Amino acid sequence: MPTIINTPNAPAPIGPYSQSVMAGDLLFISGQIAIDPKTGNIEAKNAADETLQVMQNLEAILREAGLDFSHVVKTTIFLSDMSLFTIVNEVYGKFFTRNFPARETVAVKELPKKVNVEISIIAAKG
Repeated sequence: MPTIINTPNAPAPIGPYSQSVMAGDLLFISGQIAIDPKTGNIEAKNAADETLQVMQNLEAILREAGLDFSHVVKTTIFLSDMSLFTIVNEVYGKFFTRNFPARETVAVKELPKKVNVEISIIAAKG
């Protein structure tokens, strides 16, 4: 049976979904945007700041599940514009040291709350 994993150290969902779900040895983390969990607001001023907040939110959820970025096997990055790829990639890359996860990055028409970056993750225990 899947286990719902939520933490107050990441933003509460803004819809009918969970922050993450553990199914067997796999953790599926819902797409995170740059909401500061302390204020509930988007404090980021640019795409680099957004990406940093997103990665911190993801890290908090991973930690709640007893995992870290070394357990991540797949990420999906959604951008408001592909011109942000290099900026986002630079910040994102600082959270992984080796054995990078599989990934796709796509530009979409619009993201929740008019942000520029959303990232989801799949991680594996063990």
